[in-house]
Amino acid sequence: MKTKPTLKDWIIAIRPWSFTVSALPAFVAMMYTIHTHPESKANWVLGVIAIIGAVIFHAGGNLISDYNDYKYGVDREGKVGTDILTSKLFAPRQVLIYGWTFIVTGIVLGLFLVSQVGTGLIWIGLFGTIGALFYYRFKFKALGDLLIFLVYGPTIMLGTGYVMLGHIDWTLLLVSFPMAFITVNVLHANNTRDVRSDRIAEIKTYAMVIGVKGSIIYYYLLTALAYVFIIAMVILNILPLPALIVLITLPVAIKNCKAMSQVTEDDVTPINDLDKGTAQLQLVFSASLSLALIIAIII
Repeated sequence: MKTKPTLKDWIIAIRPWSFTVSALPAFVAMMYTIHTHPESKANWVLGVIAIIGAVIFHAGGNLISDYNDYKYGVDREGKVGTDILTSKLFAPRQVLIYGWTFIVTGIVLGLFLVSQVGTGLIWIGLFGTIGALFYYRFKFKALGDLLIFLVYGPTIMLGTGYVMLGHIDWTLLLVSFPMAFITVNVLHANNTRDVRSDRIAEIKTYAMVIGVKGSIIYYYLLTALAYVFIIAMVILNILPLPALIVLITLPVAIKNCKAMSQVTEDDVTPINDLDKGTAQLQLVFSASLSLALIIAIII
């Protein structure tokens, strides 16, 4: 007899561990906006709603992506990674409806924010919605990295800044890059691990295009750029001096890079959990930057 999913299963299905890559960039955008435009703190409630909205869209996007990966044979029994459908714990229709529930809720929240700050926010929200619904199409054509970079970096942070200010602060575009680099690495670690199964499914990810050696270099490069951009923005006075606190997260980054360096064409087990490890780096990196901005606001 088929086992019904428990509340815990429903929660795990949305991959809450991955929410660091949506919630924290939005929070950093909120803190940065308050730091650079102190008057915007009056809109902190709208900022919090924007953060919640980013997470809701992320949850919906995760589920829609899982549904399509299963539908097109990318996820199959025995593959390392999400197994909510391959294990038969959930029916495809359940996951699809679950995903659309989050997407519709996110749209409702987004429209509320539009009513508060202006119609210009619609275009940012529309791009984010398209990213959540059609990510799988971009992923299948080796464009997933680019879409994730744009959605979980500039889109989330510019959108949060817009909610706080009522207009776009383009400086947030630069501030978004370090976290976007790490977010892309979360996806890249996953895709590097899944190269063999993705090839069987006849899709093409960027990890497949550049191969294992290229994937290792790419992971190293994106990790390094995250820190280089922080240092450069401190020097250019875009970020306050306390932002250098993020350097304390280097040991986590180095540990992840070492794991990535051990992957080979025949053995991807060293990176079975590197997507989660990279999400953990995003957590400590973004939390450190958030703390730095809070300190800058206080002093």
